[in-house]
Order: sequence, then C-alpha cells, then structure tokens
Amino acid sequence: MLMEGVFTRRQLQVGVRISMAKLVHYGFIFVGFLLALVALGVQLRDVTIIAGALGIGIGFGLQGIVVNLVSGLILLFERPIKVGDYIELGQKWAEIKKIGLRATVVETFDRAEVVVPNSDLVSTQVTNWTLSNRFIRLIIPVGVAYGSDVSLVMQTLMECAEANSMVTRVPTPKVFFLAFGESSLDFEVRVWISDVENRRQVQSDLHQEIDRRFRELGIEIAFPQRDLHLRSIDESVSSRSISPKGQPLSVVSREEDDGEGE
Repeated sequence: MLMEGVFTRRQLQVGVRISMAKLVHYGFIFVGFLLALVALGVQLRDVTIIAGALGIGIGFGLQGIVVNLVSGLILLFERPIKVGDYIELGQKWAEIKKIGLRATVVETFDRAEVVVPNSDLVSTQVTNWTLSNRFIRLIIPVGVAYGSDVSLVMQTLMECAEANSMVTRVPTPKVFFLAFGESSLDFEVRVWISDVENRRQVQSDLHQEIDRRFRELGIEIAFPQRDLHLRSIDESVSSRSISPKGQPLSVVSREEDDGEGE
C-alpha cells in the first residue's frame, strides 16, 4: 500500500507502478534471505562464492529469461511504450494492456491477447502510433476512368474529406493527382484524424461518401481492363497453313505491337 501511494503521487503509469512494485518486492525478499543467512551464522563470503557459481550455471540455463527481465527494466525506465499505446509489431496492430518484467500483454483488434517477450519489443522494430500523440494520417487511393473531368474529381474528393467530422482541419486535407495509371487516372486523398483508434471507421466513411458522390456526378471508378484487337487472315495465307497430307499445320501465335495502346 505504501509503494502504491508513492507511485500514484509520482503519476506513473499503471503498468510501471505494478512492475516497480514487483521489483521492490523481489528486492526485499532477496535482502531478507541474506539477513536470514547472516542470522544463521553463515559467512557472506561463502554465500558470495556459492552465489557466483550458481549464477554462472543459472545464467546459461535461464539466459532467455534473464534477457527478458533486463529488457523489461529497459522498457520500464526508457518507456518507449506504455499501457494504452497502439503499436504495430510485424504485420499486427495491437494495444498495450500490461507491461511486466518478463513479458508484455497486447490485445489485437480481434480481441486476442498475445504475450510478447520483452526482448522482442527491445530488439526488433516496433512502430508506436501513440508515443507522443494519437494523430495519424490516412491515405485513400482513388482511380477514375480515363476521360473523367480531373478538376471535378479533385474538387469532389476534397469536399468528401472536409465533410467528415473526424477529419482534422489543421493539418488540412490534401488531394493529389498522382499518375496516369495503366487503366485509370490515379488520385490520392490524404487526411489527418485526431485518434488512431478511429482510422478504420474514417476510411469506411470516406469510401462510402466518395462512392455516393461519384455516382451522383457520373464519375466512373476505374477497374482493370484489356482491349483485344482481332485481325482477319487472308484466305491465300490460311490455305498455306494446310500440309501436303491434308493435315493443318501447327500455328504458333504471338502478340504483335501495332503501336496501339491496350
């Protein structure tokens, strides 16, 4: 209770308070063990020799655990992550639920709780989307059919972004005409939102609004397509494709570039 009160007054995070309390608890146990040995008449020099020998053996056997414990202390004091942060570990997004001395518990968006060794959080690249703030930028790619009015498309995309209440006004939304794609004119909408937790909802809302406005204005959303050009073959040429025995010769077809686009 005393340690909890001290940690609370210093405004430490819940996970840090719990881990520090555990560390102090184990420290008291270790000191109590040494005092008990002294009370029994055991010389500290002998204890040091035995502890050193045991430490070498245990160090090899429990190397992984020791690495995780040290990594846990690094997380506690450097605090690159804290309870409530949203991180990207590998290809997974997750929320930090608990930081312990040996491992950290994270919860994925599928509500699955995953126990991650602290050494993984220290030795591998972890993207913390909420380390200093919860702002995040979303990028919405949009492709429209060739022949569409570029100015109208950009104006409509900007109106869709500005109409969303969760999109920030500062920084302002941006719309870019990126490229002449293989089957479409490629645009990109870039918006900022104030809470990373709302990113999926904002993406869905923007997709729906863009689709609705494009339908109203007759703007076609492009899709991959191919144009096939068939050429007629002269009869004199086709007759030469028959072998002397009356059997058709095998014909190997190949694509020819006639200078026309697909």
